[in-house]
Amino acid sequence: MPGIDECLLEAMTLPGARGAAVVDWTSGLALGTVGDAPGGDHETTAAEAAELARLAAEHRAFAPADGSDWSDRETPVEDLILSNRDSYHLLRFVSTTFDSSVFLHLWLTRAEGNLALARIRLGELAGRLVLG
Repeated sequence: MPGIDECLLEAMTLPGARGAAVVDWTSGLALGTVGDAPGGDHETTAAEAAELARLAAEHRAFAPADGSDWSDRETPVEDLILSNRDSYHLLRFVSTTFDSSVFLHLWLTRAEGNLALARIRLGELAGRLVLG
């Protein structure tokens, strides 16, 4: 089972990967980073991505139709995809044994990235990630 560094290095092997991070969405702190950061600053990117993750995770408008929330330790949101003119940002929530307040953030170039493959592989990484 990979730790943060191994997980991030594996994420960077995806086609079009520009940068990756493991972020705590409650504090906005990057727990690990690799590659480039949008805007050039990993900490700022982590804090801004955490705001987006927190919005999706805490608001019932984005919860599953069955109304499930964080009470059953399952994240109500699996991932978020944000696309712009030249890149994709994929935020994948990680289920943990403690408070599940962590997500993987992958930044892909649009020309070379494969969003479907990245979503599948990031889901696999999130399932194997060991924190602690």
